Amino acid sequence: MHAVQSLWTAATGWDDSAVHDGANLVLAFGASGTLRHGNSWQELARRHPGAILLGCTTGGEIHGCDVLDDTLSATAIRFDHTRITAAGADVAQGSYEAGHSIGRELAHPGLKALFVLSDGTRTNGSDLVRGLRDAVGPDVVLCGGLAGDGPNFGTTYVGLNGPPAPGRVAAIGLCGDKLNVGHGSSGGWDVFGPERRITKASANILYELDGKPALDLYKRYLGPDAAQLPGSALLFPLRIYPAEKPEQAIVRTVVGIDEDARTMTFAGDMPEGHCAQLMRGNFDRLIQGAANAAEQAQTRPQGERVAILVSCIGRKLLLGQRIHEEVEAVQDVLGKATHLAGFYSYGEVSPHEVTGSAELHNQTMTITTLSEAV
Repeated sequence: MHAVQSLWTAATGWDDSAVHDGANLVLAFGASGTLRHGNSWQELARRHPGAILLGCTTGGEIHGCDVLDDTLSATAIRFDHTRITAAGADVAQGSYEAGHSIGRELAHPGLKALFVLSDGTRTNGSDLVRGLRDAVGPDVVLCGGLAGDGPNFGTTYVGLNGPPAPGRVAAIGLCGDKLNVGHGSSGGWDVFGPERRITKASANILYELDGKPALDLYKRYLGPDAAQLPGSALLFPLRIYPAEKPEQAIVRTVVGIDEDARTMTFAGDMPEGHCAQLMRGNFDRLIQGAANAAEQAQTRPQGERVAILVSCIGRKLLLGQRIHEEVEAVQDVLGKATHLAGFYSYGEVSPHEVTGSAELHNQTMTITTLSEAV
């Protein structure tokens, strides 16, 4: 396995220091404007003929230890002993259906891992993951994320070989006995306020907490920050978990509100009967959370290794100028010989730390490490 990274900016175009013609997979993450800019995507495909090209728009690009905006970051990988397949679908057919159709197409014998990218504003991430999981079974590592559009929550784009487009889901499957896959996920948010119960919800729309309009309760706790909803909700996610099973908690982020209906729409499902608690950020704990995810994803590579980091736009907005620290914390654990690539997303896909079952996460640092035995 061998990997090289390159970067495109509007001022300089593609750098010429890292062309790898032997690559069979290229992962590309960029701001909406740069990913769709002129010939940047087409030129990337020309630089790596024969490679599968998978990418999406972001809320920020992770390129080595740098966290960048308005760039297109590419990681070209040559796998020596791993077979790569790819499939795409339109989310308009339904999030579960899109995931299931992709999973069926990629469910080859020996499938070890599946990396998925999806439109970030039109997808129910929980349904997408459920469809993938039902198609490929519990033993395949599912990871990836929902595309971003900075802090705007507008149109997001996903590309698989052809030009990136909205409303798309795309994934690659990785097969091979010599492939080593590590994964980790961790948040680092602090809970506050009382535990409440989800008493009325439908899929990813939350109607009531403890029998009261969810939006009213949420605004009461946000105080002055409620005036900036839904954007300010990125800084105040909800921790949800089955009653009596807090160790299975996941984090959910608000992506929209309905003032008339007093409801809140989340990136993933909000199951009735689950408990819910508000969360807020603690800088040091968020950075430690990134390190914890890296510890979980740690493997013992015999050669080169790539780590794909999918973190949340909410973490980036909260950490601000300290955002580099969470990426540096990951590299401190994985080592400088590991190529770090990835993006800030509208939702993260990774196995749950406790259950091992793939889930949609929010406000979480997720890491997937890839290497090959030599």
